[in-house]
Amino acid sequence: MEALQTLRLALVFSIFVHLSLLARSSSLSSSELRIVNAERRIDLSSHIVRVYLTLKVENTGTSPASEILLAFPPTQVDHIALVKAAVPVGKKKKKSYLPLDVKSAEVPEGPNGAKYFSILLLNPLSAGGSVTVEVLYMLTHSLEPFPLEISQSESQLVYYHDSAIILSPYHIKQQITFIKTPSTKVESFTNVESTDRAGTEIKYGPYEDRTPYSYSPIIIHFENNNPFAVVEELVREVEISHWGSLQITESYKLVHAGARHKGIFSRVEYQSRPSISGVSSFKLLLARLPPRVHSVYYRDEIGNISSSHLRTDSKKSELEIEPRYPLFGGWKATFIIGYGLPLQDFLFESSDGRRYLNFSFGCPLADTVVDKLTIKVVLPEGSKSPSAVVPFPVEQHLETKYSYLDVVGRTVVVLEKKNVVPDHNSPFQVYYNFNPIFMLAEPLMLASVFFFFFLACVAYLHVDLSIRK
Repeated sequence: MEALQTLRLALVFSIFVHLSLLARSSSLSSSELRIVNAERRIDLSSHIVRVYLTLKVENTGTSPASEILLAFPPTQVDHIALVKAAVPVGKKKKKSYLPLDVKSAEVPEGPNGAKYFSILLLNPLSAGGSVTVEVLYMLTHSLEPFPLEISQSESQLVYYHDSAIILSPYHIKQQITFIKTPSTKVESFTNVESTDRAGTEIKYGPYEDRTPYSYSPIIIHFENNNPFAVVEELVREVEISHWGSLQITESYKLVHAGARHKGIFSRVEYQSRPSISGVSSFKLLLARLPPRVHSVYYRDEIGNISSSHLRTDSKKSELEIEPRYPLFGGWKATFIIGYGLPLQDFLFESSDGRRYLNFSFGCPLADTVVDKLTIKVVLPEGSKSPSAVVPFPVEQHLETKYSYLDVVGRTVVVLEKKNVVPDHNSPFQVYYNFNPIFMLAEPLMLASVFFFFFLACVAYLHVDLSIRK
């Protein structure tokens, strides 16, 4: 009864969202574009919701259109981690994709609380023309555990709410939605017009001739025992040394964001019945590191943790780490991973003489959400005019760090981003100017110290400090 009441409340809330969207949509709906066919596939296999959207858009107006708007309801605004779009070229085996720029769009006359993204077309869509666009967007923290607390022997149930009809500022002639669940264990799902279920897939549609901002709220309550691994905060420091090494230090604050564990934890039951006891917990993490990694260590507040395995080859390195205890819902763990890399694999020189670091953004842990990621690139002392090039919006600022034998300190380029998913693991660059003469600063300082110490010793041996005549 309590579960049904919660689902009803969520459904009422979704209806309220729908009414708020319709409140001011009339002035925004465009008569220039029309979606001829739309297919949406929602993958709920992990705790990161992946949505694949294929749109065939037609220009019914008289002037060319250079962009296509995507609309998201207020319930998804804070959970959007990534939006990508591309135009397919070719057919079947020869099919390729041309990426499109996607930017956040401000629509002052849009419905309250809705968020828009603008897909910029490579060439303006002429009047009467059509184009097919494929979109991928990801949502984090969109699967809500219910019940909120489970015992060690219970499976984890979550619910996901969306709309059976695609929210769009354009008229949609035909559309269909497929939702994939991790298993066939579905407690309940909203049954509206043209609903069908087969195995792990729920189909909504096809629907014909839907007006702009049509909305049909749905809720799916299903079993999902995949690890809900969330890094609340990750600080990644990349220190550049022109003497030939790149040192990486990563500090993690990890939490299991699934249904909270209740009762007493029994390790005997956990080990004797692994297929039943703690099925939603996890005790292993896989970190994908760059090739040719060396000097790897893994430790927490207590000290070094030896339960880790490193596999390396010429193309990749995989570090399998095991925390001191398995993580159940609500449990947390803090640890540090450090390793070294050869400098020549990541530091290059541009055509204008500037040096630049080419490194991977994001978190190396597989299938993990990072609520807040901070990357600190520590440049060598004497570096000037630093600048960062990142393929998506991030916050940037500069700091100064003092290390051994530093005089003026080292410039640190700080990059911050929230709501990071594995697809953010893209290369980024940090450019800076550096005069090689600064590489001699520390050796000369050490040589000067030893030289003056030697002079002091010689002077001491040749000076008579006695008071006798």
